[in-house]
Order: sequence, then structure tokens, then C-alpha cells
Amino acid sequence: MSDRSEQAFTTVKQNVCVIPDLTIKDLLSAIPAHCFKRSALRSSLYIVYDLVMISGIYKTATYLDTLISPEYVSLPHPLLYPAARLSLWAGYSFWTGLFATGLWVIAHECGHQAFSESKLINNSVGWVLHSALGVPYHSWRITHAKHHASTAHMTQDQVFVPKTRSQLGLPAFDPTKEDILGSSVSDEVMRELKEALGDSPIGATIGAATYLLGGWPAYLIRNASGQKRYPKGTNHFNPDAVMFAPHQRDSIILSDIGIVLWLAGVAGSIYTYGFWTVFRLYLVPYIWVNHWLVLITFLQHTDPILPHYRASEFTFPRGALSTLNRNLLGDCGSIMGWIGAHATHGISETHVLHHVSSKIPHYNAWEASDALRKRLEQAGIKLEGAPGGWREVYRVFKECKFVEDEGNILFYKNSSGLAATRPASTDGSASDSGVELDKI
Repeated sequence: MSDRSEQAFTTVKQNVCVIPDLTIKDLLSAIPAHCFKRSALRSSLYIVYDLVMISGIYKTATYLDTLISPEYVSLPHPLLYPAARLSLWAGYSFWTGLFATGLWVIAHECGHQAFSESKLINNSVGWVLHSALGVPYHSWRITHAKHHASTAHMTQDQVFVPKTRSQLGLPAFDPTKEDILGSSVSDEVMRELKEALGDSPIGATIGAATYLLGGWPAYLIRNASGQKRYPKGTNHFNPDAVMFAPHQRDSIILSDIGIVLWLAGVAGSIYTYGFWTVFRLYLVPYIWVNHWLVLITFLQHTDPILPHYRASEFTFPRGALSTLNRNLLGDCGSIMGWIGAHATHGISETHVLHHVSSKIPHYNAWEASDALRKRLEQAGIKLEGAPGGWREVYRVFKECKFVEDEGNILFYKNSSGLAATRPASTDGSASDSGVELDKI
């Protein structure tokens, strides 16, 4: 065994994360009582608003399409007309997908019973909206509730569960060559890890793009990025899947019926209107919706500064506070940041509040989130991440590769085996209620 002094090491200065010990009462008491009120009428108006916006985008695109011809505009080359038309409908799909994500968010609120005071109304509206977007409503509602109950729990959380060193088949941890907390790693181990994990910009770009475009259906169909202890073949369409209880069987079947009707509707539309029309008007915006869903949720729950817990250190408040608020599209400027937040009903901007109390409707979440933020700041906790966008997905995808098999409070390590953050107490115990999130 090599002596440590004879090896070349890379050492980094880490953020220090003091694990919070706030109670759920501490958190909920900071939120004004009226924020918990739910209104079926008010929630329904947001559905109408989203549909009006989508209809307006379609009408605008259809009208502008008629103007792309030599009769109305003179372009220097004939090929510029189809290019202009392609650009127009690409813009249509982007904006339609963004506002359709708002409908997705409302259906998601139905699953949390935040749409109204009536469970029947919530589940009926949620089933219709999510089925129309290709989502098995009850199946996902059930696993998503488990996610909220066990956010950042290594063996109970349902999605965005970090892979461990052994699960990735990486070289075993060697305490003579690296620090368990990821502050120091020998050059030899760094080379081994980089060879095993890859660290090229092209690889990270392709991996992030694949994740954004295919991550959502892959999660539903084969539990990709889901809980690792579930058996192979686990999916959201099997009523007998391990994550569902026997009494939930009828709800899963009802969700499957919704998906069958959705597929039939898509197939029928293709038969009636042609594939390219359906592809242009519905399927491409549908892909955008899935993309936004993965981008938003991935960045809410994945970052080098966020802790993950094993059972002995997990509590519900710790899990709820192991998330980040981010301004969707904020990296594209303040106007795009406002549009991103507005179109998706603040799901990214008020996410910490959503994990503290998921029954608060989105139109009250802004005020509730501001109140909670003030309470957290009193405890030294700041959970505001960088703006949500493709650049941030790329950064996080490169920095968050694996966690260790040892330890009860875990932070992601990168492809060099270095971690940006460590818990304040090296023995893994919690001793304070603040979290310092300044990045190195």
C-alpha cells in the first residue's frame, strides 16, 4: 500500500452545510393561515387562462403562417419560405409546451388535493388533465406522495435518488487515497474515476439532452432515476407493482384507462388529420412539456449543495429543506424569468414551500413562500439556487455523479471524486438549524 505522503493529491475548499433541526411546526407556523385556503373556482380559472393562452398561440401561429408567402413578403431565396415556416412552428411548439406545462402543474396540484376542498373534484380534474398529457394520474399521484414524504431519503425517495459508488461499479473507496467527504483525492483515484465516469463536455451535453427528452417516459415505464431497491421491470402501469398497495389497484387501472384513451385519441387524430399535423400541433409541444417537467424537477432536487440522508438522519423537515427554489428561464434575462415563472405557476420558484406544505395552491404559494423564506433566513437557511435553464442542467449533470456507500449524510461527488459540500459535523450528526449554501 502506498504511503499517502508519496502520492499527489488534489484538495478543495468545501461549502459547509449545517444540517437543519427545525420542526414541521416551526415551518408551518410561519405561513399565514389564509394561504392554506383552496378554491375550486379560482383554480379552474387558471385552467381557462392556460387554455386561452395556448389557443392564442395557435391562432397567432396559424395567422402568421398564411403571411409566409411571396404574396406578402419577399425573401431572397425560395428555401427561406419553408425555413421561416419551420421557425414559426418551432416557436409555437416552445411556447405551447411552456404554457401546457402550466396545465401539468395544475393537474399535479389536484394530486396533492390543492385544487379544491373536494377530493372528488380534485381527482376528476387531475385525471382528465394528466391523461390528456399522457400521465397516469393516480399511479404518479401515489408515488409522488411517497416522494414528498421521503424527499432526499436514500432508500425511500421515489425519484432523483443518487447512485452510489458500488451501484456504478466504481473502484472501491480507499481511505489512504481519498477523503470520505470528498475534500481530497489522489491523482491516481481521480484518473480512475474519470475513466469510469467520463468527463467530456460532449458526453455531458448528450447525457443531459437525453435525460431531458427521455427521462420522464423512462421513469414511468422502467423506473429510470427512481428508487434503486425496486425490482427490475417496476413501472407505473402495473397495478401489482411494488410501490402500490393492494387497495390502490382500482386507481392504477383507472389511470391505465386514461392512458389507453389518450393513445387512442392521438392515433385517431393522426388517422383523421395526418401524422405531420398532429406532430406539429400536439406531439412536439408534448415533448416540450416532458422536457420542462424533467428540467424543473431535476434542478429542484439535484445540486452539489443539497444533502441526501440515510434512515438514521432523515426527518420530514430535513427532506423538505433538501430542495431548491429556482427561477425558471431566469438565466435568459428578467423578462424570460418572469414568463417562465408565470407560465408554470411558480412551481420552480416556490418549490421549498411546496415540500413543506403541498396542499397550498399555487396562487397562494408566492405569499406563503415569502413568509417561509423569512423564517428560514432567521435560522440561517437559504435555499435559492441558480436560475433554472439548460446551462444549469449541464453544470449539475457534470457535478453530480455519485454518492458514497458509507455515511448517513451524503453529498454528491463529481467525476474526480471531489464534493463541493460537506456536513458541518464530521461525525454525521446534526447540531444546528442553519444551512450555508454559498458556492465555492
